[in-house]
Amino acid sequence: MKILYAIQGTGNGHASRALEVVPHLQKRAEVDILVSGYQCELKFPFEVQYKLYGLSFIFGIKGGVDIWKTLKKSKFNNLWREIKSLPVQDYDLVINDFEPVSAWACKLRNIPIISLSHQNAVADENAPKYGHKLMLEKLILKYYAPAKIKFGFHFKTYSSATFLPIIRKEIRYQNISKKGHYTVYLPAYGDKKLIKILSKFKTVKWEIFSKHTNQFQLHNNIIIRPIDGKEFIKSIATANGILCGAGFETPAEALYLKKKLMVIPMKNQYEQQCNALALKEMGVPVLKKLSKKQLPKIEKWLKSDKIIEVNYPDVTEDILDAITLPYYNETLLPEISMM
Repeated sequence: MKILYAIQGTGNGHASRALEVVPHLQKRAEVDILVSGYQCELKFPFEVQYKLYGLSFIFGIKGGVDIWKTLKKSKFNNLWREIKSLPVQDYDLVINDFEPVSAWACKLRNIPIISLSHQNAVADENAPKYGHKLMLEKLILKYYAPAKIKFGFHFKTYSSATFLPIIRKEIRYQNISKKGHYTVYLPAYGDKKLIKILSKFKTVKWEIFSKHTNQFQLHNNIIIRPIDGKEFIKSIATANGILCGAGFETPAEALYLKKKLMVIPMKNQYEQQCNALALKEMGVPVLKKLSKKQLPKIEKWLKSDKIIEVNYPDVTEDILDAITLPYYNETLLPEISMM
């Protein structure tokens, strides 16, 4: 059996999940990897057969997606060419993690595709929803990477089609400690803004991982580092707490590591607003934005020892077996059942 596993390359969340998913798939089938987008810093330990430009969202410096830069860097003619030329017909199955090129290529050619992403869980009717506005964002969530068969990941299981987070082994087997610092990952804010706000807490050591720099910087009690996967894991594993956006993977990893967590959802980003609502229901403090008005809430969080208890077992292989088994050739089933 031949599988195409397609990953969205905006941010590192989809890529970190692939680090766990791909080795399990390779035990069952021949697997080719596709990555589209250009904002992923993680390096893969396996070969990537298709590196496509795709359609990415560009983070701004004021707390949200930079719509102008996103449109400016979008190449819609190229996107259409990639969709038309991608040979999805050569695969028995396509597994898609919110990746648009392969999703639309499969839709046009009627090729079997399974969508496996956090976005599917956000769209689930039982998951927390943020208001009735942001219709454009809702449409993006629905049509960006279409598929008929959908499974999702969320902080809690809201339905039978929702699984708990996949925690990568680098996180699952980390030695956890508290060395006194707080790790910050807020890619939608510029470094100057972060320094301006966080420097108000002069006795707190902050370690900021930034998309907006390529060099190490020291500003009194604030360290700014360029994105580095290994250093980031080391930082969150030894942090007293984590301040980050309301994405999915980083908050899930923080919860798994039993770290004190505070999130700030990106402005006008429907998925993150929904995530923030789900986390708030679990007891995680949420800020609307990073501003001087939020300083008392940050100070209260710094003084708090509240940890949210979660149980995220390692069931990745079971999940993949359950969703892919119907697509295997009957001649392979006895072999699979014995594994």
